[in-house]
Amino acid sequence: MLLILKIPIVYLGLVVWYAIRAEPEPGVDPTEYSVWQPWRRPESPRPRRGGPHGRRDSVRAARARRDRVAP
Repeated sequence: MLLILKIPIVYLGLVVWYAIRAEPEPGVDPTEYSVWQPWRRPESPRPRRGGPHGRRDSVRAARARRDRVAP
């Protein structure tokens, strides 16, 4: 059982070893496809998440609309 469980670990080790030793393909410029930009925080704050029943503002607005429509 222990031998069977070690097979995926040996396979992963071989794949990593092969990837480290691999040569880059000739004629491919790695900087050509480099569009990576560092992550930045957004300038504006994120809106607050509503709870499971929505925000209090929406409840007040719904009640105001309901009361205004009713005769």
